[in-house]
Amino acid sequence: MRKDKNFESGKLSCKLQAIAIAADDATKACLGDTIALLALLRQLEQLHREIRDGLFQESLPDNRQQLYSLLKDIESEGGWPYIERMRLKSFLVNLEQEDTEASSI
Repeated sequence: MRKDKNFESGKLSCKLQAIAIAADDATKACLGDTIALLALLRQLEQLHREIRDGLFQESLPDNRQQLYSLLKDIESEGGWPYIERMRLKSFLVNLEQEDTEASSI
């Protein structure tokens, strides 16, 4: 049983690595194209939402032992997954810097 679990974990790890490589390739293909990068971010956010609101919520623990195990994993592996949106204030700071640089030329 343990061997099967390790095999399944290895298969998942390979799939996750393939997803990471595909995301990295897509990012490189969009380099310098703000609109394409924004579309990529939107797609990743949509995938995150679909996984979280669908299969993940359906698989949440229904007893204390499973809940404890999940919380222990979340704590040990780096917390809750979250895709943060860029704050408008940060975006505007970038624009202000560009305006300052442009006016000094």
